[in-house]
Amino acid sequence: MPAPNAIAFEKLSKIIGTPRAPLLLDVRSDEDYSTHPYLLPGAVRADDRAMANVAALAPAAAITICRAGHRRSQGAAAILRAEGVGAEYLDGGFDAWRAAGLPLIDPARLPPRDAQGRTVWVTRARPKVDRIACPWLIRRFVDPRAIILFVAPAEVVGVAERYNGAAFDVENVFWSHRDELCTFDVMLAELGLSLPALDVLARIVRGADTARLDLAPEAAGLLAASLGLSRMFSDDLEQLEAGMLLYDAFYRWARDAQDERHNWPTNKPRTD
Repeated sequence: MPAPNAIAFEKLSKIIGTPRAPLLLDVRSDEDYSTHPYLLPGAVRADDRAMANVAALAPAAAITICRAGHRRSQGAAAILRAEGVGAEYLDGGFDAWRAAGLPLIDPARLPPRDAQGRTVWVTRARPKVDRIACPWLIRRFVDPRAIILFVAPAEVVGVAERYNGAAFDVENVFWSHRDELCTFDVMLAELGLSLPALDVLARIVRGADTARLDLAPEAAGLLAASLGLSRMFSDDLEQLEAGMLLYDAFYRWARDAQDERHNWPTNKPRTD
């Protein structure tokens, strides 16, 4: 049973990818990190003796992660609590998460972080499906503080180069369509995000984004909602914020509610 202020990997795996996910801080030593240079989805590297700097960012909640859940993560969580941050540590640490076969992100796949520790991603303006789905995936599973830039199609690559970002969903870049796969599919594969709910969501996104609505019954609904949002918002970032909620709902349905059915009540009152 986890100690007080500890969180089990089973519980954390249910929180990651949702809007209420806490800040994840990987406080492993450089030696431990070099042995397995991967991060939990959404986690960032941090110095366990510099938690006051983290607290200054005013996160509502945080979870610290060291190799096995001992002094580094427990101490860092305690310091954060002393600074007024609701903090827990991952019981069993990185090793327990890895042993359970849960997803890990290869940071080498990501663009470099800016001075505030954020990754930058650049795509075409006026998004519809893939260009909302991918930012949702990035912010929920890769970098919650990621900066998403929407620019003219001809300027995507140049802006990405100028600001050390990653261009996506344009031709002739790494993060883009490949054969019958859309950019969302490619990001899942390249980042190693293999989760049943994300696999289901990927089929829906692919169907909506590539005019193959037969791939999933829900694809037509996603396409309709996406086109509606694109007409409701003239500002791409406002549309993205609205779209985040849409994809949150589809993800939770794919994870928790696929078997649930809804119909008009049939329990009519007796007349005898």
